[in-house]
Amino acid sequence: MTYYIRQFAVSLVLPLLALGGLASSSQAASRDQIEAFLTTTGFDVALESIAQASASAPQMLGIDPDGFGSDWARLTGEVFDTELMHETAVSILEQTLSDEALTHAVTFYASDLGQRLVVAENAAHMDDDDDAKQLAGQEIISGLIKDGSSRVESLKRMNRAVDASGTSLRALQEIQVRFLLAASASGIIDLQLNGDELREMMRHNEGDMRRSLQLSALAGSAYTYQNFSDEDVNAYVEALEQPLMQEVYELLNAIQYEIMAMRFEVLAARMSELRPAQDI
Repeated sequence: MTYYIRQFAVSLVLPLLALGGLASSSQAASRDQIEAFLTTTGFDVALESIAQASASAPQMLGIDPDGFGSDWARLTGEVFDTELMHETAVSILEQTLSDEALTHAVTFYASDLGQRLVVAENAAHMDDDDDAKQLAGQEIISGLIKDGSSRVESLKRMNRAVDASGTSLRALQEIQVRFLLAASASGIIDLQLNGDELREMMRHNEGDMRRSLQLSALAGSAYTYQNFSDEDVNAYVEALEQPLMQEVYELLNAIQYEIMAMRFEVLAARMSELRPAQDI
């Protein structure tokens, strides 16, 4: 599915307790149905790609990532355990994803177009060379604008549809805050600001960060869907804008960001195993 969580530039992650409010009154789906849903939609691969976000952790703390050596790969492999993240997502979805929303999403993603989209999205998720993807995507966008193509607007609509409530910026900010606070509590850094002060500091730069996130998402979409026709892209946009698909994406976004936040907090607590505390 269409996720761009690795652009770790930037707040409110929906608390797990609030996720229950996202489920409809319809009966929640069974575990077997959830497992099939994850595979069919590609969300299982999106979960696995969360581990790639760990590469930004040392820079956020002002630490040279090369100083960790092989211990860093070992630690992140343990913290971002794919089976654990998968089980967390399944457990939440069992309680929150309605049969109606699940059936709607699976029906689309099981179609010929849906499965071709999943293949392309899975490949993009597991390609960890974000710089190369961004550069290629930016070049595609430049060419589309030069040609006066309507595809750029379609891609913008797509990105708005997968984050209709506009929570991605604040979710990523909140993940940063929770990570920094956890790192400070574990003695990795000497943080001079509290959580409210960190959030206020980020709000001052929110406009620039939002534009950066939007441009990054646009380039990512251009790259991921470059081999799809305009008709395919427009069909996808219309599918994403349907109310039941919006329900699905709101829930999946909340789950994905919460898992990221929890794993980064664990990572901060365990980084003391690798490096002594230092000021930030």
